[in-house]
Amino acid sequence: MQYDFTAAAKHFAARNAFTTGPHELAAMIEANRDVVIVDVRYPGDFRASHIPGAVNLPKGQWEKPGAKLSKEKLNVLYCYNPQCHLASEAAAALVAQGYPVVEMEGGFSAWEAFGNPVTTSAPAAAAA
Repeated sequence: MQYDFTAAAKHFAARNAFTTGPHELAAMIEANRDVVIVDVRYPGDFRASHIPGAVNLPKGQWEKPGAKLSKEKLNVLYCYNPQCHLASEAAAALVAQGYPVVEMEGGFSAWEAFGNPVTTSAPAAAAA
């Protein structure tokens, strides 16, 4: 086997630069690091349970995120689970607009699996 150390070094450097994990995000929150936590799941799933302090930015809002994101802070994106590609799709759209982003690997299912805290949101009030 011919192992390409140069390619491996580039791969892992890029992976580490643009991803994080549930433990690392929990440490960022505990240290009060100035980040924006972005849940890209469907609004109903977000309301049912999400990472405390997260904002919901589902598909369809990525092209005009408005005040939910910051171009001055790191935006940490997550979706459902390791097989979900919504966070990486959102990351590509947001990076193209100048937002600094990383993806939390494992998604919300990994966050929960490690016993990290979750919160819920009240459903939006029905229109009268």
